[in-house]
Amino acid sequence: MAIKLKIKKGDTVKIIAGDDKGKTGEVLQVLPKKNQVIVKDCKVAKKTVKPDQEKNPDGGFINKEMPIDISNVAKVEG
Repeated sequence: MAIKLKIKKGDTVKIIAGDDKGKTGEVLQVLPKKNQVIVKDCKVAKKTVKPDQEKNPDGGFINKEMPIDISNVAKVEG
């Protein structure tokens, strides 16, 4: 049985540990099986993208938010 998480998509959270400590942002996605969340504009990594016909014909780099462990975020009330 999965653990019930108190944080949901759309909640505002504050990062309490890690490189982005002190930042606040909106939860974009919750990953309950891994106990992780993805927060907008926090823990951003530069990813390499191969060229394709539709979305990115030139390829290059994109900035992508990476998952943060749920124990490292705290829900902001109000």
